[in-house]
Amino acid sequence: MALVDLVMPKMGESITEATILKWFKHPGETVKMDEAVLEIATDKVDSEVPSIAEGVIEETFFNVNDVVPVGTVLARIRSNAAEPATSHTPVVTSPAVEIAENRAVPADVYHQPVTSEVFAHQPAAQNGARFFSPLVLNIATSEGVSLNELETLPGSGTDGRVTKKDILQYVANRKAGKPAVATATATVTAPPVHRQEESTPTILPQVRQVEPPPQQHIQSYSGNVEIVELDRMRKMISEHMVRSQDTSAHVTSFTECDVTNLVHWRDKVKKQFEKQEGEKLTFTPLFIEAIIRCIKKYPWLNSSVDGDKLIIKKDINIGMAAALPTGNLIVPVIRNADQLNLVGLTRQVNSLANAARNNKLKPDDTQGGTFTLTNVGTFGSLMGTPIINQPQVAILATGAIKKRPVVIETEQGDFIAIRNMMYLSLSYDHRVIDGALGSTFLGAVAKELENFSADRTI
Repeated sequence: MALVDLVMPKMGESITEATILKWFKHPGETVKMDEAVLEIATDKVDSEVPSIAEGVIEETFFNVNDVVPVGTVLARIRSNAAEPATSHTPVVTSPAVEIAENRAVPADVYHQPVTSEVFAHQPAAQNGARFFSPLVLNIATSEGVSLNELETLPGSGTDGRVTKKDILQYVANRKAGKPAVATATATVTAPPVHRQEESTPTILPQVRQVEPPPQQHIQSYSGNVEIVELDRMRKMISEHMVRSQDTSAHVTSFTECDVTNLVHWRDKVKKQFEKQEGEKLTFTPLFIEAIIRCIKKYPWLNSSVDGDKLIIKKDINIGMAAALPTGNLIVPVIRNADQLNLVGLTRQVNSLANAARNNKLKPDDTQGGTFTLTNVGTFGSLMGTPIINQPQVAILATGAIKKRPVVIETEQGDFIAIRNMMYLSLSYDHRVIDGALGSTFLGAVAKELENFSADRTI
């Protein structure tokens, strides 16, 4: 029998840790190859970690709500496979734990229980006695929270660790002018450290934060009400939307466009397209085509702001808002969308939409977007005022397509005709995009859709 380590998988270049939401399997239970062992969450999506072996769960090392770095051993599986010839000393896969070649290692180091503190990556810039995850440090940096302030924050995580929820609540309270929560401290004297190469330094008492007992705040509501606790995804969406409004100076411009040619062409070819390509042709890839052509003309719309610098993205990665089974929205990303033809865009749109509906999106599917499209017309809305998906600088909303009587101007005179009309709305960051550029880009997208060729081939 062999022991197999199940580690926190790598979920994208920018993702360094994930939160454990639920354990599907516990010590002593059998597990099959590729069967889900636990569910994890990043700040983007939830996903399941499958078993890499068939056998019995020997032990698990973390609890629900623990934040675990990528590469850390989550559990061990006693597999029915033959025992490998190598030693089964546990291997710490986290890059944060390093052992110098010529350094003495205590004999019991491999027999200590694995905890998040063992694997935690301690940033070099952190001089305090407490550990803060990279996510917490990033939020603190972006919100102007100093390390000294972090040291005084009570933590709701394991061993008093400050979690993402804690730092966001602190920032929200500070913006609202609420007083900081007083924290009780306990002084713990560290044991003397003996080193062979150098003299024993003086060890000062370390201060460890102790979370005060939770205080229950009873809020009364008048009338006949139902109180519903927001789910985790809804709270994350709320946080992102508020942060976007605090970051960007939002301006929204509107226009309408005649998409009659586009509608008639799609109605004419959609059955043939599905039979030929095996994919349903929706309006979304057609909208994305028009957006891509206009981004190439006005590249500032495909950028982000870093301080006093504008970072213009050469890659065009289009995010598309998609509905989750819970009714919440998420924005998967079509990478290098400008390099795909209509068939390729359609495959990507359908694949990501299906993954979102079935809760199968991977964390990397939502990373790296440079411009976002949201189709509010899917839900019957004529138009919307979308909020920018940070760190992007613009987002386009397409409304419902409605038949309306419209005045048509020709050389022979004006006449009224029934046309398929649609409203477009563009929200953009007024820090870098003024009304002229925003409106020009929006008008260009409308013209692309209006000038769609009805004689186009698939």
